[in-house]
Amino acid sequence: MAPLGSRRSRALALPVGLALVASLGFLPGPATAAAPQTADSPAAQESGPQLSYVVNTGTDAATLGKVKKAVTKAGGTVVAVHDRIGVIVAHASNPEFAATIRAVKGVQSAGATRTAPLKAAATTDVGKPEKVSEPRSATALKSAKASGKEPLESLQWDIPAIRADKAAKVNPGSKKVTVAVIDTGVDDTHPDLAPNFSAKQSANCVGGVADTSKGAWRPYTADDYHGTHVAGEIAAARNNVGVAGVAPGVKVSAIKVSEPETSLFYGEAVVCAFMFAADKGIEVTNNSYYIDPWMFACKDDADQGAIVEAVSRAAKFAEGKGALHIASAGNSAFDLGAKSINDTSSPNDTTPVERTIDPTKCLDIPTQLPGVVTVSATGPKALKSYYSNYGLNQIDVAGPGGDKYQVPDAPAKDGRILSTMPGGDYAYLQGTSMAGPHVAGVAALIKSKRPDASPQEIQWLLKAQADNPACPTEPYDPDGDGKVNAECTGTQHINSFYGFGIVDALDAVKK
Repeated sequence: MAPLGSRRSRALALPVGLALVASLGFLPGPATAAAPQTADSPAAQESGPQLSYVVNTGTDAATLGKVKKAVTKAGGTVVAVHDRIGVIVAHASNPEFAATIRAVKGVQSAGATRTAPLKAAATTDVGKPEKVSEPRSATALKSAKASGKEPLESLQWDIPAIRADKAAKVNPGSKKVTVAVIDTGVDDTHPDLAPNFSAKQSANCVGGVADTSKGAWRPYTADDYHGTHVAGEIAAARNNVGVAGVAPGVKVSAIKVSEPETSLFYGEAVVCAFMFAADKGIEVTNNSYYIDPWMFACKDDADQGAIVEAVSRAAKFAEGKGALHIASAGNSAFDLGAKSINDTSSPNDTTPVERTIDPTKCLDIPTQLPGVVTVSATGPKALKSYYSNYGLNQIDVAGPGGDKYQVPDAPAKDGRILSTMPGGDYAYLQGTSMAGPHVAGVAALIKSKRPDASPQEIQWLLKAQADNPACPTEPYDPDGDGKVNAECTGTQHINSFYGFGIVDALDAVKK
């Protein structure tokens, strides 16, 4: 799932007016960067397009050392070594690189993370969201302050929908808890985000090596707005400015993983992000994307399977260090529990080829990895959003993601989600990209209330405290065209639309 709502061709966040887009001898330590290649090195002798690869090995020093040498011998350049999980990131232009490395003793899997050459991926512009200005008149600000709300909070139907407004009066969240937004970057200068931003837990992981230089985590341009919008939903401060986040007292950080110009999220960047989160003591990660270029990565494909393995190792490592991963389910209205799914958008960095995938072998990652909380989206009427993926035993919980067909009561009047944008702006977006951050915010509140809770305990509490509206009693026809768009199956306790239910922020801080 690429950012659910950016320039990515299968964005999970859907800007207003857009059609639904189909929508992981060395001493333990952080990833190490390789020395620059020289002109006379094997990797410099290009014989094909240069691609990025993940090579999965054992974690012992002898194996890692031997595989590194094999990478160079095969014409590749080692870019990063995640020795604690046995993942090596390499670049190579040798068309036989992957096949050669897979034959090396100690290599468990290896594959290209993309189909387009480095720095030459295609892009699809999905447009810009509708921006909303903050009322800055003295009267408007005075009125908002008197009501105990933020100036734009009356337009946020999603905050009372999960009782986050009431939760903030009990416990707005702890500054000792940080949610990392793994995304397109975050504008930490935004007045609603600056008070809660953690620069020391932020980085740019594009390429596979964490860059922690000042501002490296920020969006490339204002059009890379997705991560900033997500960050505001989680932790926009209650400071008499703009909007309110679900957990306005917690910290938020940015781990940028999107490629410049294309906004594509490749596996080596996400592996870096999870490892960085683990090293920096992150409690919750928000993942409103799928890993490019495959909407579903198939484990029985050599390249795709290597990506699944590498990202799985990194996600599991971070979880072992105390991080709970929250991920958006996707915006293609797919039943993830179906026997087969028709994917027409992969690979999305070159030319997509229509394929029918088996959901038991092909996964939306990181969304469908073990231990990850998978989130579907709902609208103002507590009904599954028309675009949201769903599936019995596939969805864990649901959260407000917005729906243009579900119109809330005045003064909100807009069924999408209002949040922060680069440059101090605000805008409406909809998508499971917006649902995930609401759940991440509630998870942060649970961690604030129960600082000793493990990721597994937090996930269980999210489910136990959720409120399930049950399957609709009427045919599910969100656009009113007379056609049933999806079938909800299951019970009131757990079903294919909402999993265990819509999260509850007030229960998170009171129970």
